[in-house]
Amino acid sequence: MTTIERPGEQPVEVRGISRAKATEPDLTSTTIRGDRYWSQEFAAKEAEALWPRVWQIAGRVDQIPEPGDYVTYEIGRDSIIAVRGEDQQVRAFYNVCQHRGNRLVTAEVGTLLTGEFQCAYHGWRFGSDGNLNWVPDEDDFVQGSPCGKRNLVEMPSDTWAGFIWFNMDPDAAPLRDWLDPVAEHLDAYRMEDMKRTHWVTIEGDWNWKCVQDNFNESYHLPFVHPQTLASMNEHHSGCQFDLYESGHARMLMPGGGPGPQYAGKPERTIKSLQADLDFWDVDPSQHLDDLPSLRIALQEAKRRLGAEKGYDFSRYSDEQLTDNYHYTIFPNVSFSMKPDGCIWLRAIPHPDDPQKCLFDMWYLTLFPEGSSEYFSNSMKDWVSIDHQVEHEIGKAGEVSCGPGIDQDVAIWTTQQQGLRSRGFRGDYMPWQERRIRFFHDNVDRHVAMGPLQVEQLDG
Repeated sequence: MTTIERPGEQPVEVRGISRAKATEPDLTSTTIRGDRYWSQEFAAKEAEALWPRVWQIAGRVDQIPEPGDYVTYEIGRDSIIAVRGEDQQVRAFYNVCQHRGNRLVTAEVGTLLTGEFQCAYHGWRFGSDGNLNWVPDEDDFVQGSPCGKRNLVEMPSDTWAGFIWFNMDPDAAPLRDWLDPVAEHLDAYRMEDMKRTHWVTIEGDWNWKCVQDNFNESYHLPFVHPQTLASMNEHHSGCQFDLYESGHARMLMPGGGPGPQYAGKPERTIKSLQADLDFWDVDPSQHLDDLPSLRIALQEAKRRLGAEKGYDFSRYSDEQLTDNYHYTIFPNVSFSMKPDGCIWLRAIPHPDDPQKCLFDMWYLTLFPEGSSEYFSNSMKDWVSIDHQVEHEIGKAGEVSCGPGIDQDVAIWTTQQQGLRSRGFRGDYMPWQERRIRFFHDNVDRHVAMGPLQVEQLDG
């Protein structure tokens, strides 16, 4: 905790997030070749060695508020059920009947009206705790009744920040250990109190690693997102990059105004920040000759008016009120934190074709206390706390992920095409893109472990 003191105001205790620079890890110099993005052989290694060993997100906790509510998630050849039990505990199971392998449920979300999963093929019934409770003709099994023995296969699961997490490795380290130090950093944002107000899934013609590469660097911002130059200090000299032993990474990018290298017109900056400036009663005319000073003006206004507008900013440092705290969670999740929300991004490998990907974009909004509607500046859209967001699903170009992310999506198809070219000789990256190198080093570390050995049940 630190104390902020300003003339004429009560001291404010602020927790904030540590901005300490992480020690730079040792990185390989192995060329990142194009075949990593299209080879069936490499995709098969990822499927058997990487994905079964990492913590992944099945959904949001608020999707399953009552006992018997469940949500499903598919990754590769596996489908996962996360279900709330009668004891309120959330558990994760493989979505497969232990009789002859039929999938138990096909819905994305649902409720067990009878309190049990019932296989549609032969009627085997499993409780929300995974136990096999009933089978037809129980006396006909020469090997003995399967009840209580052929239960659903459970896996480690946990909840954090309003997300349901699972890991297919029965010996997985605890979730908080896996997320270190990210969970400690982000607890202050109360993501569990945020509501998902945008939910889009698109299928695109690119490998999942194109997505994670993209969100592991900001080198592309001036060219893919030129509008950001007027409201962020995107230059690498103004940013901080942290690579953590756990495999995750962070970027701190000043926001709320452009960097000192910005040479554009002040009108572009004012237009870009207009919604924030209006909401926080900041007069931009006082900053036309010093645009970077808008960042400090916004910080001061949010500190001064936050409580009046329904926000508790005491958890945040001044930098958190304006800057971009961008995290990449190994292997496939990225998000940027704001005091009033979070844009959340995930790349899911296609189950059959390494040159395809399922890409998720969520926006999570923290509504001001007592407010039912709010303007999401990141999404340029009004959102309602009372509206249950609909899941939009479609092909790339058919549905929108929002104005900024759509610009990223437009690039990945042509990149995938280039990665297949015989003329691509491998990466040649500047130092500021080292988070990509770090990401691929961690992919290789998992692939080198070989397939995860799963214990088989006896008859």
